[in-house]
Amino acid sequence: MSRKDKLLARLQHRPKDFTWDELTALLNPLGYKQAKPGRTGGSRRRFVHPTAATITLHKPHPKNILKMYIIDDILEVLKQEGML
Repeated sequence: MSRKDKLLARLQHRPKDFTWDELTALLNPLGYKQAKPGRTGGSRRRFVHPTAATITLHKPHPKNILKMYIIDDILEVLKQEGML
């Protein structure tokens, strides 16, 4: 089982301690690239895919743990795009 598969399985279990680093490590092999934020972008981040929907969310701070609604949103997008 690859790291991507392990992270995807972990995300589907909706853990309360899923980190930003785990999310970026999962989305990169799925073809998503993090777009560079603008000068006034603040904590908003966009993950762009050549053919799938863009994922827009706020980078968590001061802790690195994703909120449950963000995990739910990401799972919904991945399901709609047929990546789950």
